[in-house]
Amino acid sequence: MEASIGIIVNPRSGGDIRRAVAAAGRSTLEEKVSIVRRIILGARASGVDNFYVNYEPMQIVRRATETIRDITISYVNEKLYFNEEDSTRAARTMSLQEISAVAVLGGDGTNRAVVKGWPDIPLLPVSTGTNNAFPKFIEPTVAGTALGLIALKVVQLDQVSQRAKIIHITADGIEPEIALIDAVAVADPYVGSLELFKPETMRIGLLTRADPTAIGFCSIGGLLQPLTPEEDKGLFVEFGPVSDIRTSKVVHAPTAPGHHEPVGIIQHREITLGEIITSSGEFILAFDGERKIRIPQGVEVEFQIRRDGPQVIDPYAVMEAGREKFLTEL
Repeated sequence: MEASIGIIVNPRSGGDIRRAVAAAGRSTLEEKVSIVRRIILGARASGVDNFYVNYEPMQIVRRATETIRDITISYVNEKLYFNEEDSTRAARTMSLQEISAVAVLGGDGTNRAVVKGWPDIPLLPVSTGTNNAFPKFIEPTVAGTALGLIALKVVQLDQVSQRAKIIHITADGIEPEIALIDAVAVADPYVGSLELFKPETMRIGLLTRADPTAIGFCSIGGLLQPLTPEEDKGLFVEFGPVSDIRTSKVVHAPTAPGHHEPVGIIQHREITLGEIITSSGEFILAFDGERKIRIPQGVEVEFQIRRDGPQVIDPYAVMEAGREKFLTEL
């Protein structure tokens, strides 16, 4: 079977309403075209020329590859929904192909949508979003080269990847949901990303990682108690208004690009994998920074963190293990 890799690109990542209400940078279409082109050229340097990709309205892959010869591009989707379902369906279709690994261009929300379609997907997340904690910044040429080494089995996937932690969310009346980084209950009136999170509306949150150098909920957790993706535990945080008598401390955190806000903390503690946390509505559930589901008054929600997510590829480990392929003895 010919070695193949996948590419899923979200044309809308890095361009939502937070550019208007915060100081977030913009990931342009031209930048995404350049990233896809470099991924493919890097993969070709490893010896891979077969690619499965998602079709999207901006035709990013077509623009990126129109001058590259001797490659095969296979589109996995025909119908477009113009929302995150496009990424979910593309990943689900790719899971049925002989694809060794997938590059995902987007932010936390894009990767969450992809994992919903292919839960144990072997992926290398390439950051093009906003409040990114899951994907990291990496030169796309190297990302493509690393994916090629895995596809050609020069490097074994299980030696250079780790299953990610995932937050599982269940409640009566809703479909089971997941979050890769954070699941937060907020007393906000609207779903979507129409405005920034107001600290006084935040109720509870679960985090799979907490990084003081990140932004958003991941940063708040990191300033309380850092937690790496490798640690087999999670972090539970109960928020409260700064003026609440139950509030024990205040974290001054970068809650959005260009925004520092005082966030009241009633309590925080480590939780074990598999431990069930419950909370009753009324509130809105936000997953990986985006408000998604309204929970009615009195409905109980269960949260649980398990290490059963995607196989996240470490490009450094890949290149270190496969570097002899690029060495020639004279």
